Amino acid sequence: MRRLSRSVVPLLLASSVLSGCVTTSSTGDAPLNQGNWPICTAIGGLAGGGLGAIESSTWAAGGAVAGAVMGTLICYAQDGDQDGDGVHDRRDRCPDTPPNTPVHHNGCPLPVYPDSAPAVEPIVEVSEPIRVELDVKFDFDKSVVKEGSYGDIQSLAEFMKQYPQTSTVVEGHTDSIGTDAYNQGLSERRANAVRDLLVNQYGVSGDRVSSVGYGESRPVADNGTDEGRAINRRVEAAVEVQP
Repeated sequence: MRRLSRSVVPLLLASSVLSGCVTTSSTGDAPLNQGNWPICTAIGGLAGGGLGAIESSTWAAGGAVAGAVMGTLICYAQDGDQDGDGVHDRRDRCPDTPPNTPVHHNGCPLPVYPDSAPAVEPIVEVSEPIRVELDVKFDFDKSVVKEGSYGDIQSLAEFMKQYPQTSTVVEGHTDSIGTDAYNQGLSERRANAVRDLLVNQYGVSGDRVSSVGYGESRPVADNGTDEGRAINRRVEAAVEVQP
């Protein structure tokens, strides 16, 4: 029977050694694969060189080179799964996926969606009309809401959030001191100041609150007295819920 060529023997022996070790990584807990090919190259070189020396000292260097090349090729051909996501390393585009993460066919994590959509505020049913009114007073020639009125504005906002089908118009007014044009602008600024609190501070949707200024055209008290003028410097709003 014809004997195998001396140049073939080291390669076959090195191949056998590498085939037996491809299931052990440098840490002993994962297959050798493309990610750790330098280990395969080193093992192949040592195995090839050692087995080549058994045949002849002349073949030691050649066996080392041949074994290193073969080790690299065998390791490259292995399809390990370093991160354990079920996708072989050769096709894994996200090789460091955390354990137990659902992945696509390419090894990248699947998108995560919330379990449920945010709860929608229910519309509260009423059995009889409900009306809430707001009356905010202002200092002379001022459009800044006084701190003492914040609680009443917040109460109106909470009522509107409880009944999301409601809306309101914030109406601004002045006393009779000053020109009509000036008082018109002042009444609008007062209305807008209250609207801003309802929307921006207390969370009522902006499309449910509008504002308008009436200047000095709608007094509710006598502008001939200080007391009457103080009552007329106001912002009013009302919300009504029908059954």
